[in-house]
Amino acid sequence: MKVKKAVIPAAGLGTRLLPATKALPKEMLPIIDKPTIQYIIEEATDAGIEDIIIVTGKDKKAIEDHFDSSFLLEQTLKNKGKQDELNQIMNISQMAHIHYIRQSEPKGLGHAIWCARKFIGNEPFAVLLGDILVESNKSCLQEMMGSYSKYRSSIIGVTRVDTADVHRYGIVDIENKQGDMYKIKNLVEKPNKEDAPSNLAIFGRYILTPKIFDLLEVQKPGIGNEIQLTDALSALLHHEDVWAQLYSGKNYDIGEKIGYLKTIIEFALQREDLKHDLKPFIKNLSL
Repeated sequence: MKVKKAVIPAAGLGTRLLPATKALPKEMLPIIDKPTIQYIIEEATDAGIEDIIIVTGKDKKAIEDHFDSSFLLEQTLKNKGKQDELNQIMNISQMAHIHYIRQSEPKGLGHAIWCARKFIGNEPFAVLLGDILVESNKSCLQEMMGSYSKYRSSIIGVTRVDTADVHRYGIVDIENKQGDMYKIKNLVEKPNKEDAPSNLAIFGRYILTPKIFDLLEVQKPGIGNEIQLTDALSALLHHEDVWAQLYSGKNYDIGEKIGYLKTIIEFALQREDLKHDLKPFIKNLSL
C-alpha cells in the first residue's frame, strides 16, 4: 500500500524559544520569509503525500490561518498588480489537503500521533516533526517511502551525531545492515553517552504502520511523564521488523535558540537574493 497520508505534530508549547512562542506557535517562526511548517509541508507534498493532518494545541490558530485562503490580501495584491506575490500566496492554500485535530492535553509526541488515528485509519503513514527541517539533493521522505515499499515495515530516519550529543535524541541499537538500512534491535530515549548503543539518532522523520496506534493506546508515560513515541516503537519491535534509514543530508532543529539562529543564517547564505550582501556582513563582524 502506498503512503499517501502524513501527520505533523505541532501541539508543543515551544518552551525553549520563549518568550517568542508565548503567542506564536514555534512552527510558525519564520526562516527568513517563510514559516517553518511550510517548508515541512512542501517536503511532504514533494514526496507525494496527498493528505496531511496537523495535530495542534491551544493558541495554534495561526497555523490554520496561514494555510487558509486570504481574500482581502489576495484582492489587495491583485489590485496592485503584484502577480508574483499573489501567485505565491494563493499557492499556500492550494499545496495540499490539510486537516487539523486538537491535542487537548500536552501528553507528549506519542499521544499527539495517536490523536490522528481515525484520520489515518488502517494505512501506513508518514510523520514529520514540526520543528525539524531536512535538506538534501534527494528527498529524505521520498527515499523512506521507497524503502517502505520494499520492506513493508516501519522506517525511522536516523543520522549520525557526536557521542557527546546522544543524550538529546532517541538512539537506535542495530543488529544488521543492508546498504543505508539498519534493522533495529532496540531504541533508547535520550541515553547518557556511556549507555548509548550507537550514535545513530532519530531526527524527526518516520514511516509507520497503523499497528503503532494499538501500542500508543496502552503505552504508559515515560520520560517527562509523557507518552513517548520511542517507547511505543520499542514495543512495535515485538510485533514486526522496524528499520532505520541513514540520511546523508542535513537536518536543522529550530526547536531551540541556537539551532533556529543557525538555520536562518545557513538558509540565507543559500539564497541568491541574500547571500551576496550577507557574506561580507558576516565576514566584517567584530567577533
